[in-house]
Amino acid sequence: MKPIPIEPEPGQESVWDYPRPPRVEQSDRHVVVRFGDKVVAETKHAIRVLETSHPPSYYIPPGDVQAALQRAIPGSTLCEWKGQASYFDLLVSGELLSRVAWTYQNPSPTFKVIAGYLAFYPGKVECYVAGERVQPQPGGFYGGWITSDVVGPFKGEPGTHSW
Repeated sequence: MKPIPIEPEPGQESVWDYPRPPRVEQSDRHVVVRFGDKVVAETKHAIRVLETSHPPSYYIPPGDVQAALQRAIPGSTLCEWKGQASYFDLLVSGELLSRVAWTYQNPSPTFKVIAGYLAFYPGKVECYVAGERVQPQPGGFYGGWITSDVVGPFKGEPGTHSW
């Protein structure tokens, strides 16, 4: 079934206006990642990756992520646009959070600006953009961040597998 894009209101973006292949853009919005009372990452220098039908993924500079919490894990996946992704667990206050973040250490040339930056799954940790709690992209596989200024429908919702 062909998706019917939601018409954005003033101040909103439609994910159907995002390009394919994806675009990267700097963001100066305040981005915070938390687990309980612990700040895992905080920045005003994130990079958004914008791809048709997907809410943005926010990539955080490695210097703005609590390095002591990161645990690289074996395994990787391949993105047709960005290249090979590797994954991280987090150890926060004695609790191990499995496969919470990913990075592209050596992304394709178009995406070299995100090399070493970390992206987090908002379904596994609390993520905020400009004080707004992010909703996770549906489906569990994707890591997009849904905020009130982004409209879909979004890849990952039931019936979207063929998009």
